[in-house]
Order: sequence, then structure tokens, then C-alpha cells
Amino acid sequence: MDQTDHVTRSQTRSERLNKHCFCLSLDRDLLQQALLDELKTAELIDLVEQRCPYLFSARPVFVSQQQSRRMADVVAAIEAVVAMPAYRQRVLADAPAIARHDPGGAKGVFLGIDFHVREDDIGLIEINTNAGGAMLNAVMARAHQACCADASLAGMSASAAVFEDAIVAMFRTEWRLSGRQGPLRTVAIVDVAPQDQYLYPEFLLFQSLFASHGVQAIVADPSALTLHDGCLWHGATPIDLVYNRLTDFALEAPEHAVLRAAYLAHAVVLTPHPQAHALYADKRNLALLSDATQLQALGVPAQLQEILLANTLATEVVDVANAERLWASRRTLFFKPTSGYGGRAAYRGDKITKRVWQDILAGRYVAQAAMVPGDRVTGSKDMPQLLKFDLRCYAYDGQVQWTAARMYQGQTTNFRTPGGGFAPVYSLADEQATCQTGRCEDRGS
Repeated sequence: MDQTDHVTRSQTRSERLNKHCFCLSLDRDLLQQALLDELKTAELIDLVEQRCPYLFSARPVFVSQQQSRRMADVVAAIEAVVAMPAYRQRVLADAPAIARHDPGGAKGVFLGIDFHVREDDIGLIEINTNAGGAMLNAVMARAHQACCADASLAGMSASAAVFEDAIVAMFRTEWRLSGRQGPLRTVAIVDVAPQDQYLYPEFLLFQSLFASHGVQAIVADPSALTLHDGCLWHGATPIDLVYNRLTDFALEAPEHAVLRAAYLAHAVVLTPHPQAHALYADKRNLALLSDATQLQALGVPAQLQEILLANTLATEVVDVANAERLWASRRTLFFKPTSGYGGRAAYRGDKITKRVWQDILAGRYVAQAAMVPGDRVTGSKDMPQLLKFDLRCYAYDGQVQWTAARMYQGQTTNFRTPGGGFAPVYSLADEQATCQTGRCEDRGS
């Protein structure tokens, strides 16, 4: 597999803003107010700031409208391919048995489609089925103000409210698609030791959002759930739907046995569920989506093939047959475990040792063509600093709901970089993608 050739072109206008705009658009006072509106108490706001000091970046990221359209096309193409019986049969044949269980109609909330962008290019790097950060971005959007492209930023607060309404509507759609009658009454937001999770503040934001729409939400460890009388319970509260934030994607751990049993018995609506992970997020699927021969064999329409092949970084499954070739070309590759998440156990090929290579061969990995992520300037004109960023499209049923950037230093996104974190993404037409206000100047770090 050859690395995709990302030729350096003259900088696009959005790229120039990313590299030269020092404006700060995040209003910290407005952020505090937005958090207070959702969380109601200053103590919880303190928890957010103490636990996660680098969740929110002070600067927006700019992309072109063409890049935004291409990402939306990829999201729609993925959904169309995943709906094809031939694709589903192919993927589920090699998935855990629980992935072949009929989820009862639920599609899976918060599909996260992640991209690198560089100059005017984009590259699909990953698909996730329990993508975090959506509520954090909705709250953050209320606190960003216009900097360089005033017209583009004017409606962010209103857009955030629309996004929040869409989130609740998505969960209610999952409820209806699963054939449930009556209103959605109770949701359990489930993760292992949720209060210890780095993004625990987001669970509280979801709890508040659901409450504002008349839905009781409980944040719970799976061990706190019980199954009896054909229903999943948290104490004396029957649970209609579980918003699944677990990274045990096949529910294999013994401590998840109750949730697994409830899912298999259709005693609760689980979203996202094991089948969604197998169909979308297993990284072996990227090898299929970036291979013209396999797409053709599945009968994928030519138009969808063109979209996927042009925008998905070339990926292949690591095995004994291709090991020697992949080792020889490792400096142009990135290696990821097939069921990995959050950058765990992922390796840049130019950094791996012979010992790590043996671990890769012994595990289940894919090799993906490396694409340098975009850069966003931070700091000041006198002391500039470049952070990397990638883009995450939150999607449901083939439609992009929201696009956010994640700014960071290091090998993968980490939310531990000063100046980094989630950032809003502004899609600019060429004539807009310049500093309209003349304020692309030193505004601090």
C-alpha cells in the first residue's frame, strides 16, 4: 500500500486564517454562564474546570465550504454502504456473535466521523460509534463570539439550541424505531465508574438536557443495573433507554452481564449497540471502504465508490502476508488496533521499534496511510505556537449534525494540551475566508 500523495498546494484562505489569525473568540464569562444554565450550581462548574481544564480552545478552526461538503458526502456515502445487505453480511460474518443480534431498529446515536484536513484536502481517519463531546460543543458554541468572519459566527448560539433539540429528538427517534409505544420517560447514561471518567461533566450536561425536555436521566455504572420483570432497572426506576458510553463494545466483561442480558432480551433500548460498532467502527471496515476492488465486489454504486476512494485514507489489515512490505514502508503509515479507541495502542510507523512491531503482528491491527493533520496557530504574534487539529462530524442517519475540531499536541487527541481542546469549526466560502474585521492580530494566548 502506497501512502496517499498529499501534494503541497498554495495555501487556501481558510488555511491562512488557521495559521495567522490570533483572535480569541471564546468568551470565558459566557462559557461560565452557559455551564451555569445547564448545570445549575457553581460547584459543578468548578468540577468541570478542575477535572478538565483543557476541554475548550479559545480559538475557532476554519475550513472551506468545499471541505465541509466533501465531509458531508463521505458521511452520507458511509451510511448508504452500511445499509447494503452485501456489506452487512460481509462485515457481520466476522464480528462477535452479539453483533448479529437484531437491535430492534435502533441505529445508534452519536456516530463520530473523524477527518484530517490539510490545505484543501481531507482524509477520513476513523469512525466511532460512541463519540464523546457533543454536549460540550453545544455549550461551548454559546460562548464563542465573532472574530475574523463575523457573518459566519453570528448564529452560533442559536445553532447550539437547534443542535440540542436535535440531540433529544435523536434519542426519541431511537425509541420509536425500536417499536416502543408511548413517550420516552427514562434514560440511563452508562459507563464504568462514571464519576471517574474524564468526560464525566458531559454526562451531567446530558442529564440536564434530558431533564429540560421532560426525560429523567440517571448517570450509572452498569453494576448498578438489575433485570427483572422483563425490564431493566436502576433501583426502583425502570429504564426505557440506555445511552451507552462503554468501550466494551461487545459487552463481554462479566460486570456488563446484566446490560448484555437486557439488550439480548429486548428489555431496554440500547444505543449505540454492538451491531453499530461492528458495522461502522471496527477499523477493518476502513480497509474495505478504501479498496476499489472490494467496493466493486460488494456492488457499491460508482458514485459512492468515487466519494469514498477520494476521501478515505488507504487502509489495510496487517497480517503475515503483508508484514514484510508494511514494515519496509512503515514510516509512511499509522498503525491502529482494529477495536481501539481514543488513540490507545496506536503507533506512528516512524516511531515503532522491532519489539512494538512484534506486538502489532501478534494483535489485530490495520495500517493506514499517514496524513499530517492541520495546524492552528495559538499563543501570540511574538511567541506563536502551532497546535494540530482534526475534525469530528457528529452524524445520525447519514446527516451531519455538528462539526467540531479537536486541537492538541502529541500523537493523538488528548484534551491535556494548554490552548487545546474542542473548538468550533467555521465553514467559509472563498470570498469570506479572509480577515474581514482586520483583527487578525495579537489578542493574547
